[in-house]
Amino acid sequence: MPLITLKKDIQLSELDAWGTVADLGSQILEGEVKAFGKMTFGAPNDPISSAYFGTTQGKFRMVYPFCEQATVVTGEVVLTDEATGQSTRYQAGDSWFVTKGTPVLWEVVSESFVKHYFAVA
Repeated sequence: MPLITLKKDIQLSELDAWGTVADLGSQILEGEVKAFGKMTFGAPNDPISSAYFGTTQGKFRMVYPFCEQATVVTGEVVLTDEATGQSTRYQAGDSWFVTKGTPVLWEVVSESFVKHYFAVA
């Protein structure tokens, strides 16, 4: 496996269209929330995978189908753990870890948002 270099400033326009976040199992609450991505390791349903993932502005709810470590590449998002009520604002360079089964409310406050994630099913 070669060394994979991750870009620190990738834009939404550089990713592939993946439909909307509803197509990926989320519930859209505000906006259309289009989804974009580009795999950097594995495939979305593999036990271990990583990718750039981005969305347009809006609000949606999802229950995490895997454990994930993610870092914001561009944009700004507020994530609320709906089990605890804790909300945190993330910007470029900020990271988080979330466990499988956690219900999360996403509020993409910038025009678009891109993260890079590493997921374990």
